[in-house]
Amino acid sequence: MLKAVIVDDEPKAIQSLIWELSNFSQEIEVISSFSNPDEALLFLESNTPDCLFLDVQMPTIGGFQFLEQLKNKDFAVVITTAYDEYAIKALKHEAIDYLLKPIDSDDLRECIIKIQKYSDRTINSIKLERMLTNFNSQFDKKKITINTDGKLLFLDVDDIVYIESDGNYSTLFLQNQKKIVLTKKLKEVDAILPEHYFFRIHNSYIINLNKIKAFIKNEGYVIMDSDQKIPVARQRKSDFLEKL
Repeated sequence: MLKAVIVDDEPKAIQSLIWELSNFSQEIEVISSFSNPDEALLFLESNTPDCLFLDVQMPTIGGFQFLEQLKNKDFAVVITTAYDEYAIKALKHEAIDYLLKPIDSDDLRECIIKIQKYSDRTINSIKLERMLTNFNSQFDKKKITINTDGKLLFLDVDDIVYIESDGNYSTLFLQNQKKIVLTKKLKEVDAILPEHYFFRIHNSYIINLNKIKAFIKNEGYVIMDSDQKIPVARQRKSDFLEKL
């Protein structure tokens, strides 16, 4: 079952899309909807749906501006609008589809198929990386396999301090102060990391639990060995404390 979030400044438009999606209730469900983009950004910091239906024209934050402010985009994006001049810009922002209001049921059906294919590709990629990691772990349980720039890197988990998300990219920050940029979303990287060593402390960060220098409880962040301050998402705080 696909999980969807809707962001649109018009409540009636939200209700209309929810009603249209109810016709495909066996395939997709709306887990949350927002008419306030700021609230939606906060929600998406600690929640990862399969897709986001996003209106382009909103008074406080436009749809494309919203995407630029989104720190983590581990999901498919579908642009919804009453105007057709935004199609090319939607493609440039890596939206997988573009729906004109009022949304046609046949167009929505095709859109859901695209979302499912997008989700399946992501899952298959994660499975492949996990298979390679498991194969490598038979020889060294403290190494992980990273596929980047057409080559496989075998990294010792002790060399990784933390990983930061930047939309469709993730950056590994290493103990030697070097960085490795991957064309992978953070949830794909998270899937190949050993849970015993790493924890997704925030929607934009994964940390190596052995590289924590301090946890500042009152202000809600950790300090890593590299002196980098990383926020702890409120929704993940209790799970983080259990890990410690």
